[in-house]
Amino acid sequence: MKLTTKMIDIATREVLLNIGDARNIGALAGDRVQILNQKNGVSVAAFVDTTTSIIPPGTVGIYRITNERLGVEEGAFVEVRLAERPASLQYIRKKMDGERLSKDETYAIIRDVVNDDLTPAELTAYITASYINAMDMDEVEHLTRAMVDTGDSLTFHTHPIVDKHSIGGVPGNKISLLVVPIIAASGLKIPKTSSRAITGAGGTADLMEVLAPVEFSAAEVQKMTLKVGGAIVWGGATNIAPADDRIIIQEYPFRIDARGQMLASVMAKKFAVGADLVVIDIPIGMHAKVPNVQDGRKLAREFIELGERLNMSVECALTYGDSPVGRAIGPNLEVREALSILEGAEGPGSLIQKSTAIAGIALEMSGKAPRGAGSKMAYDILKGGAALSKFREIIGIQGGDPGVKSTDIVPGKYEFVVNAPATGYVVELNNQALISLARSAGAPHDRGAGILLHAKKGNRVEQGEPIFTIYAERNWRLQKALEEGRRLMPVLVEGMLLDRVPHETKWE
Repeated sequence: MKLTTKMIDIATREVLLNIGDARNIGALAGDRVQILNQKNGVSVAAFVDTTTSIIPPGTVGIYRITNERLGVEEGAFVEVRLAERPASLQYIRKKMDGERLSKDETYAIIRDVVNDDLTPAELTAYITASYINAMDMDEVEHLTRAMVDTGDSLTFHTHPIVDKHSIGGVPGNKISLLVVPIIAASGLKIPKTSSRAITGAGGTADLMEVLAPVEFSAAEVQKMTLKVGGAIVWGGATNIAPADDRIIIQEYPFRIDARGQMLASVMAKKFAVGADLVVIDIPIGMHAKVPNVQDGRKLAREFIELGERLNMSVECALTYGDSPVGRAIGPNLEVREALSILEGAEGPGSLIQKSTAIAGIALEMSGKAPRGAGSKMAYDILKGGAALSKFREIIGIQGGDPGVKSTDIVPGKYEFVVNAPATGYVVELNNQALISLARSAGAPHDRGAGILLHAKKGNRVEQGEPIFTIYAERNWRLQKALEEGRRLMPVLVEGMLLDRVPHETKWE
């Protein structure tokens, strides 16, 4: 069918057809059509939306992303015909039936993901199938390599290249802001690509963006790393393992993180930046992603095996995950806390200890420190001021103000202090509830939103003493967070007497 074009400024890979024209072609909403620009001979496949009124019969609405490839002008004629379904849908169906996917089948799916040849529903079907029917290690390796091969990569001629990653689930885990400058200050190179928050109150990229831009190409990341030794950037802007970012977007509504896809997601980014040595932080705790040490060791073995398949040396740290790292949750609050430690603050101890432990493992793996001495070396680099100087270089090369101080970073202007309802001990900090509370206050989108803990697990508090403060940039957000806090009760304070079970006396 020949139709007249009308440009529509919508950034998706679709076209809009009048429902009558769609029926004549034999297309339903969600089907694919092939569009031929007769002037330049370019042909593009696109998904179909239908309408009864926005587009009249004889006209096709061309969305902006579709036209970036098609290059057609408003009012021109194009040929539109029903297109075949991609073969990758057959492979997704195969995975839905619980079968294993080959290397070629996995590559076909990931190529279509990167080329936007799958609808969100079709990609969700693949994610869900992989969640229900877990991938074996061969499939995970195929997925990892496919993610890397369909994006950009970094190539360094000096080695070793170091990287680190935390699987998440613990609020306030801003250790990359300390680990990266410590490692870079030791003379090693660490091109850290990070994620934005999906279910958390602030991903590392969200935190770094408080201080400097984080959106760079792979070539720019490589150049910055060569010049100052490290960078902290958003992986989604680099075109490094781009399929991973598309998968994460579709996982978000379901709050799922399929084990195989999580392994591939982490290791693809490390493999693509040329990492030789990788430290994986696996927090363990009742409210963390990994509930116990046994499961943590199993996951660690999987990371190590996948690293061996990719010729990377991987070590995993099982870390305490039953409590937030440090006392701050939310972009500005976390950045202020990390900067204050780089500037010489003595606490919070949990943040210093975890950061130097993770950095220390990398220093030992690289040979910079003998086994057992890495944490001490990392601590000396931190306390000697070299990490702060290096972090300022990283901020500067990414376009931020290298002279920024922790006191320059302020939380939101609306705040509410939650006081202890009774004298006793903090017996529980619910990580997921604290994250939910910080997000209700506006984090990570509102950088000043978040939570500052005044007491942590095991601390004794007197009745009326502050336990934590909620910050927000907008008053309605603060009110929403307070409602959420009353429902979730993220911090539990009790005396040594937890409950009283009375003797039931029966009177005749």
